[in-house]
Amino acid sequence: MTPESELPPTQSLRRAGVEIDYATHGPETGAPLLLAMGLGMQRTAWPTSLLDAFVQQGFRCISFDNRDIGLSSRYDEHGTPPLHRVIAARLLHRRYQTPYMLADIADDGIAVLDHLGIAQAHVLGMSMGGMVAQHIAVRHAPRVQSLTLMATSSGRLGLPLPAARVLRLMLSRPQDRTSVDAATRYLVGMFSAIGSPDFPTATDEMIRRAHASLRRAPTGNGVARQLAAIISDGDRTPLLRRLDVPTLILHGTHDVMVPLAHGRQLASVIPGSRLHSIRGWGHDLPDALSTDFAAALARHALQSPPPLT
Repeated sequence: MTPESELPPTQSLRRAGVEIDYATHGPETGAPLLLAMGLGMQRTAWPTSLLDAFVQQGFRCISFDNRDIGLSSRYDEHGTPPLHRVIAARLLHRRYQTPYMLADIADDGIAVLDHLGIAQAHVLGMSMGGMVAQHIAVRHAPRVQSLTLMATSSGRLGLPLPAARVLRLMLSRPQDRTSVDAATRYLVGMFSAIGSPDFPTATDEMIRRAHASLRRAPTGNGVARQLAAIISDGDRTPLLRRLDVPTLILHGTHDVMVPLAHGRQLASVIPGSRLHSIRGWGHDLPDALSTDFAAALARHALQSPPPLT
């Protein structure tokens, strides 16, 4: 793994009044790979083992902090959304007014490519980042050379919910947001609950990653606003049926946050897509699978059309 001290320094750009923190990893000659991370997770949640594996496959990784997390713009002035009202609005097919939508985060990702002068890139999204990646592919199809969706969903109602123990954890976030110990215990508990049974991450490593994340930037209540944006985004199935982008879907057989049925449904609606299920993988990015993830993406990307010139 690449030591954190050797990772590239943080960079940022501003678009439409929003500060976006981003970083690149790998030589500029590598094939651009835009990475979108999941709910409440900073861009530093991409393991360095995975970034290094992507670089070894010939990619240049470009990651960014989603709005409301890490070092990108926060929306604390909007407070914590009443999630019961957000859910009720969704069930009634009404839109709850949120400070931003997933499509806005998708546009942030494209702004990073614009800032770097990149006309076209491969796009990879994990969990909520996979939902953002879907919007990138729909809204900016000419910019997407290939699409890879990891452990994510179309947002269709009726698909399996997270496991009950995961839902209980999601609803029991520590109230004392100033306590690093409480936040660390919560993160380690969540990582343990959603982790891969066949590829476990050691507890001391989970603690190290949680501490590193909290030192970089506290989570705050942006997670609730991001969750409200997910719920308000609705069912993307009608949009996905019109996708014309080479798409690979990676999903774990033991994903208790976004069960495998979500990946299967994505594969059934995205034209020409391929589902690759991985036995024993949960809802995390274990170091033990980094080489496999990178190899699968490289095989998929090499079959995609050549970049624009």
